Amino acid sequence: MYTQSGELVIISGVKIKLRPKFLKSMQLRIVVLLSLFAIVSSVLLKGLVLKNSEQRSVQTRTADIQNQCTILCNQLVSSNYLADTQSEVVNAELTQLSNIYNGRVVVINDEFRIIKDTYNLQEGKTIVSEEVVKCFKGKQITNYDAKSRYIEVATPIVNPESMQVAGMMLVSVSTDTIRDSVMVLRGKADIAQATIIIIFIILAVFIGMLLVRPLKRMTRSIDEMTEGYGENYLHEDAYNETKQISDAFNKLWDRYKVLDASREEFVANVSHELKTPLTSMKVLADSLLAQPEAPVELYQEFMGDLSQEIERENKIINDLLSLVKLDKRGANLNIKSENINELVERILKRLRPLAATRNIELVFESFRTVSAEVDEVKLSLAVTNLVENAVKYNKEDGWVHVALNADHKYFYLKVADSGIGIPKEETEHIFERFYRVDKSHSREIGGTGLGLAIARNAVVMHRGAIKVYSEPGEGTTFTVRIPLTYISQ
Repeated sequence: MYTQSGELVIISGVKIKLRPKFLKSMQLRIVVLLSLFAIVSSVLLKGLVLKNSEQRSVQTRTADIQNQCTILCNQLVSSNYLADTQSEVVNAELTQLSNIYNGRVVVINDEFRIIKDTYNLQEGKTIVSEEVVKCFKGKQITNYDAKSRYIEVATPIVNPESMQVAGMMLVSVSTDTIRDSVMVLRGKADIAQATIIIIFIILAVFIGMLLVRPLKRMTRSIDEMTEGYGENYLHEDAYNETKQISDAFNKLWDRYKVLDASREEFVANVSHELKTPLTSMKVLADSLLAQPEAPVELYQEFMGDLSQEIERENKIINDLLSLVKLDKRGANLNIKSENINELVERILKRLRPLAATRNIELVFESFRTVSAEVDEVKLSLAVTNLVENAVKYNKEDGWVHVALNADHKYFYLKVADSGIGIPKEETEHIFERFYRVDKSHSREIGGTGLGLAIARNAVVMHRGAIKVYSEPGEGTTFTVRIPLTYISQ
């Protein structure tokens, strides 16, 4: 189920949240991310360049003014300008400094009185400020006001003989020219920024196409495989990531082919197993119909054979139903705390008559009392199949030994017999459905080939494990390990 916005998908009860549709394309995401990176980085770079350029220009202008002030201050001392401001040369120098930097020059004597103002606004007035006081202490003061766009430099006038501050020079210079230069630079930076963004977008489109191309090839190959033609495996090694995806898909594809082959084999086996008793019953029925005057003894013999075939068919169907129930992932387990010793004893009590028909000794050995959280019905199904197989595939006058033990985490059930054993090459297949080691012997004793598959599924449902150890002619041992406490997924 898809929502109208495409943000939520519900598949088999699983909710998957998706991004908006326009961001589902990997190529588009690459373009968007690289474009955002280009925009952000270019904006930061432009701001940094403009700021550094402005700071550098201000520092250079301030250093130039400081040098000029130092030279003029020495000239003011040598010409005794603080006592007599009529020197035309000095006044011309001050006026020239004011004109060059488009600023204002103020000379203040030791009484904090303005004796020269190139703007002719405050001559004769007294000025007292923090900068003036610091300057009269011998410090050269610089200040840059970015908001009002001016540079202020205060330089003390020091008498070289007494080394006393005799006055100071205060220069205020406009930074409009610096601002104009920065604006010109900003315009060029805007052009460079737009160029960088366009280049990054083109580069992002190219990179996106380059990165997505292997994925498109993989998609095309998968589509061809699902349609039934093309290669059987993916071979996309353009990047490490695509190689890993290809390897993972190929493993999944191998697993799918195994499952598909297993499904086909299972269907064939089910059809064969169900058909065999039906064929036998039809032959028996046809034989009876062909002999309307057959004696009663023959009818009774044929009806007995029919009953056996019907029972065999019924057993196959029951085993199939049990296996289907155990195969369901969502199969419900009725977990309860059970006494495993009593459960095994009940199963062995039911099977002792079967063992007695072949004079097989059935022994149960319990090392301790074991309680565990299990589904009694399904675990009984597993134990019954294991013990029943041990009895059926045993030798006359043989034995079956069932042992139960436990530790702090698991309980262990061992079913050993003195039977015909299983060849090593067959052991890895015995848990497959309808698999028989000795098909002729299995049919004679009524085996369906599903017992061990049922036992394994029941054990796995309890989060347990089952293993087999066997030597031909020396018997077989099955070991089952199941947690004492059921662990839910």
